[in-house]
Amino acid sequence: MTEKRRRPVWLTRNLLAISWVSLLQDAASEMLYPIMPVFLNTVLGAPAAVVGAIEGFAEGAMSITKLSSAWMNRWIPRKVMVFLGYGGAALGKLIIALAAMWPVVMLGRVVDRLGKGMRSAARDAILVQGIDKTHRGRVIGFHRTADTTGAVIGPILALILLSLFNGNIRDVLWVAVIPAVLSTLAVLFVKDQDQASKRMVKIAKVDLNADNTQVLAPKLKRLIWILSFFALANFPDALLLLHLSQEGWAVTEVVGAYLIFNIAYASLNFPFGMLADRLKPQHVYALGLICFAIAYAGLGLTNDRVLAVIMIVIYGGFAAANDVVGKSWVSKLAADHQQLTVQSRLQGLGGFGILFAGIWAGSAWSLGAGFGTVPLLISGTFGLIAAAVLWRIKL
Repeated sequence: MTEKRRRPVWLTRNLLAISWVSLLQDAASEMLYPIMPVFLNTVLGAPAAVVGAIEGFAEGAMSITKLSSAWMNRWIPRKVMVFLGYGGAALGKLIIALAAMWPVVMLGRVVDRLGKGMRSAARDAILVQGIDKTHRGRVIGFHRTADTTGAVIGPILALILLSLFNGNIRDVLWVAVIPAVLSTLAVLFVKDQDQASKRMVKIAKVDLNADNTQVLAPKLKRLIWILSFFALANFPDALLLLHLSQEGWAVTEVVGAYLIFNIAYASLNFPFGMLADRLKPQHVYALGLICFAIAYAGLGLTNDRVLAVIMIVIYGGFAAANDVVGKSWVSKLAADHQQLTVQSRLQGLGGFGILFAGIWAGSAWSLGAGFGTVPLLISGTFGLIAAAVLWRIKL
């Protein structure tokens, strides 16, 4: 008599372990992320252009590391890359807590993002190993749900701590280091078959270190470039939070708005993953771009806080589509031994797009009515055009 299966075949122990790791790390990151623009602007005196540049350069550093992660895997096992990546993120948060001037915050953010760059593609490659392609949307959606649940917990903790510490932002930054360290230790529970897989491929006379891991099918390369191009309009969320702050929102209100965004994001990850398994990914991704266009343009046009919160919820739909659908889409098109390569290229090139978006948006922040109105409207228009193009083109 066969033992009754207690969970879906795709819900593996490794998926659960990695999800816990991500939940803890994101709780740490999102404790400090929504208060970072306010900390930089009001405590350390950094202007909007510096806030955008810091996030842009941090994304650029992350992107370089992501693009190099497949190359690094020739010498460093994937699990070690994940461990070092989460450890780097914890170190970056410690540096930020110690910062007395904005260049030190930039250093901390770069170290944090370098860690994320080293771990992200390697983690996502481990995540889908042994998973049938028809279930990868669900797997990535489940993981992203756990990750963004941490992003819900983080702002809640930040709000509680701000209240306990009488609005002292630096004390909150110190507490954020604790779950970051716990996340790093939790990586030890993750299992990777990287070395075993390499031995099996060598038996099949395929060398994983040869060009076959780097040379992708033309259709797959084209898709990665298209998805990365969209990132040129997606400037860092820190600037969206700065927009709210400059509109007169208090620190706790900014954190609360970010909490609402993360609740929407976490709630929509798994549904978008299921849709990506059942429908054409390009249509699901185009739906996310429509959410992006509505949210950015709406935030640029309204001063009403209720409408702004609605726009933030809609923006959660884009975040889910961009993350879950994009990753699962390229994962399904790539061979099993190319998973690290495709994830590193998609995430790395997308990060460079966000780097440039942060620079141009920060530079144009004061144009027109100010408070980022012009960059928000430009990006919203771009998102709507991109959605229409993606819906109709053949990939």
